[in-house]
Amino acid sequence: MSHTAHIRSHRKPRRSASTLAMRAGVAGGVLSTLAVAGASGSANAAEPVTQTLELPTLTADLAAQAAQSADATQQAAANYQLQAERDAAAANAAKQAKADLAEAKQKAAAAKKKAEEAARKEAAARASRNAERTTLAATTDSGTSTSTSTATGSAAAVIAFVKAQIGKAYVSGATGPSAYDCSGLVQTAFKQVGISLPRVSQDQSTVGTQVSLSNLQPGDILYWGSAGSAYHVAVYVGDGMFVGAQNPSSGVGEHPLSYDPPTGAVRVL
Repeated sequence: MSHTAHIRSHRKPRRSASTLAMRAGVAGGVLSTLAVAGASGSANAAEPVTQTLELPTLTADLAAQAAQSADATQQAAANYQLQAERDAAAANAAKQAKADLAEAKQKAAAAKKKAEEAARKEAAARASRNAERTTLAATTDSGTSTSTSTATGSAAAVIAFVKAQIGKAYVSGATGPSAYDCSGLVQTAFKQVGISLPRVSQDQSTVGTQVSLSNLQPGDILYWGSAGSAYHVAVYVGDGMFVGAQNPSSGVGEHPLSYDPPTGAVRVL
């Protein structure tokens, strides 16, 4: 035995081919894994760069969308406000129209009431005049006078004459004794006291002195129309009454001044 046989050799033992092959496969697998991991790591490391490049574009799009949304919201608000203003204006117009209609109805009702009141008054006045005319017609038919006179002298004689003719007929151009027209009765009456008057009413309205209707005296001559162109005359007999030949339907009669108010008067006595 060698003196070195008990000492272990420092030489590495030979590895078998199978062992080497297995180790090479493991190493290859590790390297492959590392390569995949490296590739994955490289891809992950590059991703933030891609995201960083796309961020400004996304931000601009979002800003544009936000601006459009804000514009749409503002336009919608403006439309709502305009519609609200239109609705308020329509409501105010409807309210004013309703108030105007109510006022118009009130005015129409007041006007109708006023017209009805005026019609009632006119009807009452007409009825009163008709009753008065009926009474006067009855007086005329009976041939009597209802007035009294304080006239004396020539005025009393003229008044007595015309009252005596009440009830006689009216005939155009007649001067008595059975019929008269208006100026024929006045002319004949004053002839009884020696006063000669013109024949027609136009001329009779200008003789003597013009007097006010508020200052009449029995015996004054009343006329209708203007002085110088009068179309009717009669004799004032006092108490607000006159006697005249009015027309063919009423003949010679006595009437109040309100029956047919004269225009003026003249005084010859």
